[in-house]
Amino acid sequence: MIGSIVIVHLIKLNGTLVSLPEGMNPSDMDSLQANMGKFKLLNYLVMFLAHSLGTLAGSIVAGAIAVSDRAIFINIVAFLFLLCGIAMVIMLPSPLWFAFTDLTFAYILVAWLAAKFAKK
Repeated sequence: MIGSIVIVHLIKLNGTLVSLPEGMNPSDMDSLQANMGKFKLLNYLVMFLAHSLGTLAGSIVAGAIAVSDRAIFINIVAFLFLLCGIAMVIMLPSPLWFAFTDLTFAYILVAWLAAKFAKK
């Protein structure tokens, strides 16, 4: 829950701090699909940061409340976020460079870093 809340609030910044393509409604899936190709690099950066920080927050909370085998719980949470990321890549057309970077670094690398952090 914590990770999802972080993602949702950071993605809202994509419409307030960084302008969205004109006429885009971020709460309408059809509008998102039609306008993803018009995103600027900064829009993709905000999404990447949201996914990374949300995965990190969720993983750290899972590791913090786990009684034992923290790395397992961290990786389970990160894997669930990765599955959601894959679903979003399928539903929303984005450039291949962003899909690869987002899935690889925002989910997989962050899970690895969170598991390393939990061991200390």
